[in-house]
Amino acid sequence: MNGNPFRQATQGLAKGSLITGLFLIGFGMLVFILRDIFAFIAAAIFFMAGFSAIAYSIRLFILQWKMRQDKSAYREGVEVRFEDDNH
Repeated sequence: MNGNPFRQATQGLAKGSLITGLFLIGFGMLVFILRDIFAFIAAAIFFMAGFSAIAYSIRLFILQWKMRQDKSAYREGVEVRFEDDNH
């Protein structure tokens, strides 16, 4: 095929556009027919994300409580000094 390169590019673009359009129409029909399943999947994802956020917050609360109970991390009577090096 030693034709016009612009014609070949346009033909390839038209084929890609046709395939994409058919795919989008098919996916739209699938969602329309199986909307209850897609709604259930979306609801399940939101529930899982919610429970994950709650579990993460509980872990943070426990970590914060343990840090507050652990007195070894905080030293009373310790003073930190920085020497001023002016050269």
